[in-house]
Amino acid sequence: MQPTDDLQIDTPEQITLELPLAGIGSRFLGIAIDTILQFLLYLAGVFAFAYSLDKFGLERYFSWIPPSLGPALVILFIFCVYWGYFAFFEIIWKGQTPGKRLAKIRVIHQSGRPMNAYEAIGRNLMRAIDYLPTMYGVGIICMMLNAQHKRVGDYVAGTVVVHDRKTEDIRPDWETVPQSGTALPELAKATAEDLVLIETYLQRRAQLSPVVRDNTALQIAERIETKTGLRRESNETLDEFLEKIVSRIRDTARYR
Repeated sequence: MQPTDDLQIDTPEQITLELPLAGIGSRFLGIAIDTILQFLLYLAGVFAFAYSLDKFGLERYFSWIPPSLGPALVILFIFCVYWGYFAFFEIIWKGQTPGKRLAKIRVIHQSGRPMNAYEAIGRNLMRAIDYLPTMYGVGIICMMLNAQHKRVGDYVAGTVVVHDRKTEDIRPDWETVPQSGTALPELAKATAEDLVLIETYLQRRAQLSPVVRDNTALQIAERIETKTGLRRESNETLDEFLEKIVSRIRDTARYR
């Protein structure tokens, strides 16, 4: 993945955040793992059904079912596993399947919010088109022709796939900032939204390019300075200033 392959999201505070988009390679790894798991589910279903018929003599309870209905039930089972597998896991795991989790990628809405159930179902029903003519040929071509690596299902649901990086992996060490026991009354003007904005930047700054990181930090710092009247010290970096603000806001025990 190239460094420029990022999803830019404009927050309500007019601050731009960037999320690294997942490329064809990482998505192929995810689908390969999921395909193997689906195949195992097919085998488990067949063996479980065959074992039940033989062990418990259940065939006598299904004697009323016409023989021609057998293939239809098999197709229904395959349909439920193939499409239901992806939609089920992406709904309960907030955009991830077992394969995506192992590949460390996640489906989100293009606005940056989590994908909902309707979007998960919609994007996965489009797999029938993305898979054509075989091995996701249409989907791969579609991903190669757009900057956000979207397949047809992503266009229908308005979703994108991004690299999933846990907050703990990039959480800054804010304890390095000297603590002051004096509460600043000016910080009472800072809202919970300001706190979330600063912490979101601090948690994601390791993923940003130097230019985007500096511009984002400057915009946030200017917002806080305008609201509170506080000013950065001459020897203080933007990150140190924002870390200090977060630390002192937390010290007031208003937002914990």
